[in-house]
Amino acid sequence: MRIMIPLFMATVMLAFAACEKENDTNQLDTQLTESLTSLSGSLNYYTLPASNDYSAIPNQDPSNPITAEKVTLGKMLFFETGLAQIPLDDNCYEAYSCSSCHVPAAGFLPGRIQGIADGAWGFGHNGSERNMIDGYEENDLDAQGTRPLNPLNTAYMTNTLWSGLFGAGGVNTGTEDAWTGLAEVNHTGYVGLEAQNIEAFTLHRLEINDHVLDDYGYRAYYDAAFPDFDESERYSPVTSSFAISAYLRTMLTNKAPFQDWLKGEKNALTDNQKEGALLFFGKARCFTCHSGPSFSSMNFHALGTPDMYTVGGMNTGPDDPRNLGRGMFTGEDFDMYRFKVPQLYNLKDYAAYFHGSSKSSLAEVVDFKVKAKSENPQVADSRISASFEPLNLTAEEKSKLIDFLENALYDAEVQRYVPESVLSGNCFPNNDPVARDDMGCQ
Repeated sequence: MRIMIPLFMATVMLAFAACEKENDTNQLDTQLTESLTSLSGSLNYYTLPASNDYSAIPNQDPSNPITAEKVTLGKMLFFETGLAQIPLDDNCYEAYSCSSCHVPAAGFLPGRIQGIADGAWGFGHNGSERNMIDGYEENDLDAQGTRPLNPLNTAYMTNTLWSGLFGAGGVNTGTEDAWTGLAEVNHTGYVGLEAQNIEAFTLHRLEINDHVLDDYGYRAYYDAAFPDFDESERYSPVTSSFAISAYLRTMLTNKAPFQDWLKGEKNALTDNQKEGALLFFGKARCFTCHSGPSFSSMNFHALGTPDMYTVGGMNTGPDDPRNLGRGMFTGEDFDMYRFKVPQLYNLKDYAAYFHGSSKSSLAEVVDFKVKAKSENPQVADSRISASFEPLNLTAEEKSKLIDFLENALYDAEVQRYVPESVLSGNCFPNNDPVARDDMGCQ
């Protein structure tokens, strides 16, 4: 008995500790549930639909309801290097694609500070080594002056780009006087994705021609996706945009641990991540801007982060109008240096953050948000968003917040949105000799 008593007491103590931990976990679940419902009314607000539940996916253009045939076509077109039919130099013929700047393993972003399509060769790790080739000048490059936005969860955006320039409705209602230049496509009445992807064919030197349609076999896919379009209009940037936009709207991070927690799997998040979530929705005030189901919003804020040219971006500079954010589009002084609130899933894969790729880790992002001070000499304190205020977070709290952002909001299975191959048989995201060698794709 003298042996059994300590064993019994040890068992009781372990059971008590386990029960105490379970109570703490249950209390965190209760607190998080109460926090979310107080903000949105229901956990369902943050629950993303299944990717094949087309009727539940929001913000579809009435002219372009999602169908399986459109998604199938759009999924291939997005990665199809065979669309690069009209580069400035023959060296880049069929060498790039939409995914050159939206690399799946890099969070559907460039694996470097800046995306470059036409005018560059190479790939490196996740697109880290994409460099200008001989025969191009810097101003020839199809390179963004701002970091591309992640196409994941774009179903929750009505207007696209950091400036919200594309899209006839939503936040652009009443801005018709500004629908010139790139924004002229808004006169079609289409929403952001459709408008942007129509314009993308010209911007990114892509083309649908008989070679693509017949030699590669895309004509049958267009016929299946758009039987209601007259043949004279069926194979065009408009239908291509419709297919790509339908596909992009299905790219939802609905397998992230936080999504599983919302659906009732309370062990999908660790206690540390739950505490990070409570900070996100509480003391850290992240939710005040990142308020939508994908933690994005159609609001614009000036934070004062540095511009792309200051960190080595090409074909951009201090006079690049894209540095002005929403102000580039509207021309209103109030909108100068204000940028759209991006979504927050799969941040862990990013190589760079903010519109100018000025931060290279989430820890740097959080530190910047904690300090809440402009780092851009063009953005005076008087322009800084009223929602952007210093935070008093301890090192432990910052660690828990980053854990929630990095891991709870990470869908590890986004490869499901990538085709095994494209009809051309080309390598992708890039198909130049250096990239093929880097990727081991021949």
